[in-house]
Amino acid sequence: MGEFKVHRVRFFDYMPAAIRAMAFNRRTERLALARADGALEIFNFADNYFQEKVIPGQDGRAVEALCWVGPRLFSAGLNGEITEYDLENLRPRYTVEAYGGPLWTISGNSQGTLLAVGCEDGTVKMFEVLEERIQFQRNLDRQKGRVISLSWHPSGALIAAGMMDMIRIFDAETGHATHRLLVERGVGACKSKEVVVWSIAFLSDHTIISGDSAGKVQIWDGLTGTLVRTHLVTKWDVLALSVSQDQSSLIAGTSEGTVVQFQFISSTGDQQNKDWVRTRTFKNHSHDVRALVHTETAVVSGGMDTQLVVRPLLDKVEKNTRESALHKVVFPHRSLVCCAKKAGLLLFQFPDHLELWRLGESDGHGKPGDSLPVKRQPEKLIQLKRKGEDHICCSALSPCGGWLAYSTVNSFRLYRLQNDSISITKVSKLPKDLRSAHQLCFSTDSSRLFASSSNSSVVVVALSQPECKYLHTLKPKSGSRQPVHLLSASEDGRWLATANTDCEVQVYDLHELKLHCSVPVHASCPTAIAIHPTTSSLVVVHADQQLFEYSLVQKEYTAWSRRLQKRGLHSVWLQRDTPVTHVAFNPKHPAHILLHDTFMFCVIDQSLPLPEAKNLLYNQMTLRSLPEPERILQSHAFKICKSFKHLMCVRLLEDQSLVVVERPLLDITSQLPAPVRQKKFAT
Repeated sequence: MGEFKVHRVRFFDYMPAAIRAMAFNRRTERLALARADGALEIFNFADNYFQEKVIPGQDGRAVEALCWVGPRLFSAGLNGEITEYDLENLRPRYTVEAYGGPLWTISGNSQGTLLAVGCEDGTVKMFEVLEERIQFQRNLDRQKGRVISLSWHPSGALIAAGMMDMIRIFDAETGHATHRLLVERGVGACKSKEVVVWSIAFLSDHTIISGDSAGKVQIWDGLTGTLVRTHLVTKWDVLALSVSQDQSSLIAGTSEGTVVQFQFISSTGDQQNKDWVRTRTFKNHSHDVRALVHTETAVVSGGMDTQLVVRPLLDKVEKNTRESALHKVVFPHRSLVCCAKKAGLLLFQFPDHLELWRLGESDGHGKPGDSLPVKRQPEKLIQLKRKGEDHICCSALSPCGGWLAYSTVNSFRLYRLQNDSISITKVSKLPKDLRSAHQLCFSTDSSRLFASSSNSSVVVVALSQPECKYLHTLKPKSGSRQPVHLLSASEDGRWLATANTDCEVQVYDLHELKLHCSVPVHASCPTAIAIHPTTSSLVVVHADQQLFEYSLVQKEYTAWSRRLQKRGLHSVWLQRDTPVTHVAFNPKHPAHILLHDTFMFCVIDQSLPLPEAKNLLYNQMTLRSLPEPERILQSHAFKICKSFKHLMCVRLLEDQSLVVVERPLLDITSQLPAPVRQKKFAT
């Protein structure tokens, strides 16, 4: 594997925000997730749960509920606004004031024609979904108390509303309430407290299922308005419910961190006499489960501990496959760390600020595995707070450490850095084409800045001492409107590679400022790209863990890449559940490809034979402990080290030392009371 001097960085105090809401689009298999800081994330469940898109948050935009209407995504929040999102330009498209106070819930009918929102003032407001916007239609009968949860009957004729101490059923056409279902309060001291119906589900057979703050899951007959059965699942709150598409299974999330499954089955063997029976309890969270989705094969949950958990239902999947493994998404699938490899600087991106750090220096030499003494500690040079209310969506630091750029959805900032005097100067005159960006990248010589813009285009800007100058906008011939999420410039300044969420990879000639070639489209989204400094070959890694090498000179896959695809990647490699987020090369060893995911650092040595199916993908520390004859026998191209935890960034500096940025183990439990009660009503 070779030896590296490693800067092990553990001072990036990145903390994901709590998960507040989720919505699953069954047609596209996309999961939308909202966090407490207002950020939205889109995961592609058909592509190894890859975090495909991120829409940054905004101060004051607290998303309380999400809803898909076809391919369109809507949210409702405690600021009283309904927001539709532009999933191509990764920003809110528009907002509509509901004029009902804070909004607690949003739900669309199965026909995709109407949206209903539950308001603080006791109204359920209906909005018609038009081609470009939504339009207020009517209010349903106003009730006393806030409307916390909503669920449409699949026919679209009725809608059930969860409130304080009751459930109301409305006729969606007339707007009148047809039934009032009184929810039992708790026992003892809890009997004097109002019961909040946190979540509700309206089934095809007119069964209504509710989860409330008294810890109950209750089954109701929606035709007669009578209570059928009560399941006491927790002494705290049942915060979320989700029903499978065939309505035979129900999951309930609690403030104890558990997820309880119910199934509509017969306990006696008589198929005519079915009932909702509690069957399983899952414990994958430390705190409140705020959001749930029941897919055909898994339970998807999220909450206060910030983790997105995909728990397969083993009776729905084949065992010992990727689909049967438990998945936990803890960190973003994009890098929040940028490294100036020539200057030894690190830039950390937070939603509301950036931090610029200088790496420490060690003294002396040691043998492999030694911790070298530090003669200069790491130093935070600058903390740059962003302007305005929009959170930072991307940032970059030039390789020389002289330029810093960041963007929000509505603004762009460029700064000139003086590392000697530790000063920062804002570049005031920016080209009008540089309004905002999805992704940023500097050229190796720091003379150009590349900013991904709308419709898969990339704006090229020349940098000089006092100002910057617009040069060109690079556009693909495909006409894709999906955002570019990956940028990589070659060391010699000749090529720029881009990848978008349509799975397209384009390579541009920067000398002629035009498209050079398009890499054949692979069905899975690219997660990391890089151009080799000497061979001008492009390495692309995808969310399904496939790896390709494409010659930019020959405009075809390399012989090594063809051998790899013919042989097939090792099964252990393909079973990894976190995507590769960075690819680099070792100039001292041109045959070495460096890459990493959240838990693994790997050097692919193209001079060694590819692993056979019978070969073990040894951890390098284990391999070193073997006798030399066996070690030689087991060696192959994929040299994997798993001695790291929570890798956020691995970069090779100009002096051939390796920067490894690790996130300390998330300890959300030390920051929150247990259990956290979700009763923070707006005043």
